[in-house]
Amino acid sequence: MGKASDTGGVVPMAIAGRLVRERERLLGMTDAERAFRKQWLKDQELSPNEPRVVPEIYKATHNPIRRFYRFPLNQYQNFLTPIVGAENAAVLRYLTAKAGMTIVLIYAGYYIFKYHSNEWDRKTGWKLFSTRPAVLPGDPGYPKLSDRTKPSDYASRGFNNVTLNL
Repeated sequence: MGKASDTGGVVPMAIAGRLVRERERLLGMTDAERAFRKQWLKDQELSPNEPRVVPEIYKATHNPIRRFYRFPLNQYQNFLTPIVGAENAAVLRYLTAKAGMTIVLIYAGYYIFKYHSNEWDRKTGWKLFSTRPAVLPGDPGYPKLSDRTKPSDYASRGFNNVTLNL
């Protein structure tokens, strides 16, 4: 199955003809071409009531779940439109949504790393590893020995730091 076509499988064609390029117009135009060009330019002008918003098209192209989760930001955009204009309201809606998602992701990551670490008393969680600092000959503290002196220090997952409350 191929990708859906924007033109429904019909090869797109230029409705402006060869007169869309300035060089072609400067070569000379017939009276019929001038009339065609004049009508084509007039047809490009939008009427005062365009673009039209048809609520039935929105309902037909957006399922109920999508309409539900888009509702708050749609109301925000509708509130902003008379204040800042339609384009700026759409940009502010987009930026607000992205900022909200970024904040949620940051808080979720913080929560997971803080409360779901991989410790000895659970099977799941995030394992965090840190590398030892590189100590080269001539550096103070060379040779740097490991702070793990017993076999139980390796892979303890925090068990060695447990204090018993008896």
